[in-house]
Amino acid sequence: MGMSTVEFVDATGRVPAADRAWLEKMVVRAMGLESISGAVSIRIVNDADMAAAHAEFCGVEGTTDVITFDLTDPEEHLAAKGVVEADLLLCLDEAERQAKTRGHEPRRELLLYTLHGILHCLGHDDHEPDAYARMHAEEDRLMAALGVGATFSAAPKGEGR
Repeated sequence: MGMSTVEFVDATGRVPAADRAWLEKMVVRAMGLESISGAVSIRIVNDADMAAAHAEFCGVEGTTDVITFDLTDPEEHLAAKGVVEADLLLCLDEAERQAKTRGHEPRRELLLYTLHGILHCLGHDDHEPDAYARMHAEEDRLMAALGVGATFSAAPKGEGR
């Protein structure tokens, strides 16, 4: 397995350094558990910045939790080899709202969003009901393996992304 690098940049200035360090450690651990190597760069933004990126890159109005930019060359088929090269945008405002609803810390939501983005790069999709269920089950399996606990499935009924 190759090296993994994870970098969090907090563009909001609201995520404590201890939480950023915890997130980096947990993401590196998750990648190790899954024999994933590569580089993941994460930028934490607010609703306004996320809504602007959501409109620009996805053509969708309004904020969202995570936007994944898979930087691997599709011709190299690196995902099949467990290699991820990605930039992720995470929305702190959305993480804070979801964390409050679910009764846990925002950093746990940010970890969930990061794992979600990494799984997208490995070929997971959440657009069809079966694929959605598989992807979120995989997120919860990873969260449990990290000792954080299933998080997506902890959403109140009727909620979810």
